[in-house]
Formats: sequence, structure tokens, C-alpha cells
Amino acid sequence: MKYFVIVNPTSGRGLGGRSIPEIKARFDKEDCQYELVETTRRGHALELSEKAAKGDYDVIVCASGDGTINETINGMIKANGLGYQKMAFGVISIGTGNDFAGGVGIPTGLHESMDIIFKNQTKMIDMGWVKGGDFADGRYFGNGIGIGFDAAVGTYAEKIRWTRGILAYLIGVIQTVFFYYTPPTLKLVIDGKEIVQKSLMVSVMNGKRMGGGFKMAPESKIDDGLFDLCIVETASKPRIFAMIPHFLKGTQGGEKEVNMTRGKLITIDALVGDFPCHADGEMISFTASHLDVDLFPNSFKIIA
Repeated sequence: MKYFVIVNPTSGRGLGGRSIPEIKARFDKEDCQYELVETTRRGHALELSEKAAKGDYDVIVCASGDGTINETINGMIKANGLGYQKMAFGVISIGTGNDFAGGVGIPTGLHESMDIIFKNQTKMIDMGWVKGGDFADGRYFGNGIGIGFDAAVGTYAEKIRWTRGILAYLIGVIQTVFFYYTPPTLKLVIDGKEIVQKSLMVSVMNGKRMGGGFKMAPESKIDDGLFDLCIVETASKPRIFAMIPHFLKGTQGGEKEVNMTRGKLITIDALVGDFPCHADGEMISFTASHLDVDLFPNSFKIIA
């Protein structure tokens, strides 16, 4: 087996850089061929993975958080075309949220996720695609899209440098509630079914969670050919805080403001206002007004 390893040294508040000696030591111990490259800027992982996918590697491994994972996925698909199955994708979990890993069943720890890499058990998963905002040609995503409140929270959480994981996102929730968010009126069309409402947030999930542990779609399966959507109506500040424990436990489906549904082909339009949105933690737009979302079933090979 020949591996191409992409490491984001700034992932996990610097955990990526600190983990490089241990990553190298493990690959050396396994006595395999590998090349390890560190990213140096936004978009670098996409360039590196696209180039590697055109080479003779068997596995591309991303040691990072969700944003760099998203870049790597897009580089692989750009090089090979959707459905190309020569090369597998592996993840070493050293990010802030590690939501993609958590959603596909990869342990969210450095050594545990490396154990999975070398077991080399592969499976095919669905891959999402979103077009709109700053990505007129579209962008692929593995875990999910966050629209509205969720995207705003992620922006605040990313600026917090002294902690990572769920705590950073909880702090982001508090900041967002008090300093931002005027919910837009959205029209969603999900496989032909229309929903119009003033929406606090919409999560279009291929995986199960966002924000390092918020269970947006606890029943989601990453290989069932459907997105799981969590659509939340606008709510008061006290009510938002009251719902947080439900999202941590995955029990929000019983709350009156929450609509849990499934679908494959989705359009989202802002009828009043606009909305921030991200795909796997990478911002699509801070002021989007329209998104097209589609799903490509069983189209991407991962080690998990």
C-alpha cells in the first residue's frame, strides 16, 4: 500500500502540527510507503489531493479537521470524477469538531483513527453536492450543510483559540444568540414538497452531527441515498437555550419548532433576508439567497 498523507498543522488549535512526529512514527512502524505533506494555506489540500489522485497512491489520508477534509474530498473528486473508485480516503482525527469522522464511524482520536487506517476496511458512502453562494460551479461535501444559525455559530467558534470541540461551539452559540441572527424567511423544496417558514436554521445532513457533537440527524445513515434534514423555525432567545440539550442528545425531533425529514434533491431560497451557510465547516457564503443541493449515492470510497 502506498499512502499520501495531508496534514493541516493548524488543525485542532495546533494539534495537527504537534501530531506529525507521532503520525510519521506510526507509518514508519507499519513499514509502508508514504509521503507526508503539510498544508500552508486555504485551498492547499484541494491542490495536493487532486495531484495525488492522479498518481499511483492507493490511499489519500487527511490528518486534520472537517474543513481540510472537505478540501481533500473535493480535490479527489475533481481529479477522478464522481464515482471513480481506484483510491480510498482515510482520516486521522485531529480537528476541532471531527464531525465527518464521527458520522462515518471513524474514532475521533489520533491513535484510534490511525488504527482504522491500517485495518484497511473500506466502504462506499454517499456524497453531497451544493451549488450557490460563492460556489457557482458547486462543491461536494461528506458530512453536511449548515444554514443560518448553525453557520453563524461555526464562524464564532472558529475564532476561539483557547479551546476546541463542543465547548468552542457552545460558546459560539451564546455569542450568536446575543450578537447575531435575524432569521430569514426560507422556501425549501425537498423532492417536490414545499416548506415556507421563518427559519432559525436548516441542517442538510449526510452524517449525524455538527459542531463537535450536536446531533443534528441522529438517525442519518451515510450510505442510504438520502439526506436527513433538521429544519428549525425561529424561536426566542430563552427557547433557543432550552433546545440546546435536545440537540446534544439528538432528541430535538419532538420539539414543536423542529421538523425532521428526508430527501435527495433540495432547493433553498430566501424570500426575505439572506443566510450564511457552510459545507463541512467551509463557508459557502455569508449572505446566500439560493442553494441547489443534490446527493450522489454510494459514490466515494473511505476507510472506516
